Amino acid sequence: MASLDGQKTNETSFNHVEIPIPVHPIGVEPKPNQEIEERNIDYSQRANWLRAAVLGANDGLVSVASLMMGVGAVKEHITAMLLAGFAGLIAGACSMAIGEFVSVYTQYDIEIAQMKRDRENNNIIGGVSEEAQREKLPNPFQAALASALAFSVGAVVPLLAAAFIRNHKIRLGVVVVVASLTLVLFGAVGAVLGKTPLTKSCLRVLIGGLMAMTITFGFTKLFAFAGI
Repeated sequence: MASLDGQKTNETSFNHVEIPIPVHPIGVEPKPNQEIEERNIDYSQRANWLRAAVLGANDGLVSVASLMMGVGAVKEHITAMLLAGFAGLIAGACSMAIGEFVSVYTQYDIEIAQMKRDRENNNIIGGVSEEAQREKLPNPFQAALASALAFSVGAVVPLLAAAFIRNHKIRLGVVVVVASLTLVLFGAVGAVLGKTPLTKSCLRVLIGGLMAMTITFGFTKLFAFAGI
């Protein structure tokens, strides 16, 4: 009986051979942890700084290019266009910085006030400590600096495009072309960083920029014809 039991035991062990089955198909390498982490990125967390950066760069480009087109509609000398563009860069960067500072500081004050009310009512939502909540508060100075820099980056593009072209008509055409290409680039960068539709983002900023330049040029030309 012992031999029979031993034989059955051996047969059972041979019949139950465990064969490892790969999780991934043959010939397909498993994705590294970095790719898995990238898939789990919450792109909504990028919304605030991405909005400020894209808005600042687009605003700088469109504002200065439109201003230069408006001046170029009535003044053919390159100095007038460059001075107008440079003044627009300085004024716009300051305006963006102050506006963003005031806006973000208002949000900061609101969130601080809400934290005080929660502390007085002993109402800490989700067990989050006050220190952790303070770490997530917006930084007004950082937002102001980022907006001013982004505006300046966009504003420099049409200035550099027109700086070395003496012919008036060619200069105007180069400003429009360079501004349009840069707008498409800004739209693409925003779409890639925010994981939004690429074509829609590019067309939106391009059409808006072309409209601004066309309207500014047209109205300035109209006023010049009317002798205003």
